[in-house]
Amino acid sequence: MKLATFRSAGQDKIGIVQSNDSRVFDIAAAAARDGQNPAFKSMLALIDAGPRALEQAAALLEKHGKDPALSLATSSVDILAPVPEPRQMRDGMSFPLHILQAPRGQRKLVARAKGDMAELARIDAEPLGELPEVYRKQPIFYITNRFSVRGTNTTVRWPRYSKVMDYELEFGIITRNRGANISAAKAKDHIFGYTIFNDFSARDAQRIEMEGRLGPAKGKSFDGGNVMGPWIVTPDEIGDPYKLKMEARVNGETRSTGVSDGMLFSFEEIIAHVTQDETLMPGEFIGSGTVGNGCGLELGWFLEHGDTVELEVEKIGILKNRVERQDA
Repeated sequence: MKLATFRSAGQDKIGIVQSNDSRVFDIAAAAARDGQNPAFKSMLALIDAGPRALEQAAALLEKHGKDPALSLATSSVDILAPVPEPRQMRDGMSFPLHILQAPRGQRKLVARAKGDMAELARIDAEPLGELPEVYRKQPIFYITNRFSVRGTNTTVRWPRYSKVMDYELEFGIITRNRGANISAAKAKDHIFGYTIFNDFSARDAQRIEMEGRLGPAKGKSFDGGNVMGPWIVTPDEIGDPYKLKMEARVNGETRSTGVSDGMLFSFEEIIAHVTQDETLMPGEFIGSGTVGNGCGLELGWFLEHGDTVELEVEKIGILKNRVERQDA
């Protein structure tokens, strides 16, 4: 199933996406005809209720799915982030090409700001080098602001302290089933589904704070900067999550294409690492990190005021956002 959080008539609801992503089935409204079910109050409530609630949702779709009063056009409702307030948000660094190219991009950003064309040429001539060993030893991730999440078709108002706007092409998981010390072999039981993630990044702010060697802060955390969606796709519909085509477009022009294979650690291995003497909660988000060439920092091609970014991941959908400067 594809599961969405949407707003209709001033109310936030959850639904099942139908008909080539053109309609969304109102689960709670259907359940009300057979007696209310608190599992359908929100996406977190559905996740907490476990597999039985998903089975009940599927049964409601089978029974009432053709009722036009319950099946709404996605164009007539606001599709929100599938989990508007995740219980936790972790984002990884899993794709080797991005790990190697991002630092080079930051160096080029500095040289370009100084107008140092000779330094730019030197950086371009350097080989990429070897992947730092730490990335092969264990999953690397940071924790970001779970209250700054937005969904598809929203406008990201760029923070006033930043002038360098960037996107990141990622996908990730929403977790289920509370647990600690979970083995990689059993971690599939803790994956509720998959979604797309755009880790919008204030690159100039990020460059300064990363010199402190503690990880990103204001370079990543600002209102509306963590965008996910358009919905959650359950594992049975995804199949192999490590073979998905990924594409980033800006104003309709393709910036990069990639595939979700080649992650240094699978989501199952990341879960195993995260849960060492730490409890994983249902409804958390864990991101893959940026696929190679999946951001402007790697390409030297940043966003401008009014740009529209589309991130597409095979079998999930398209996450679309517009970027605006607050001082424009």
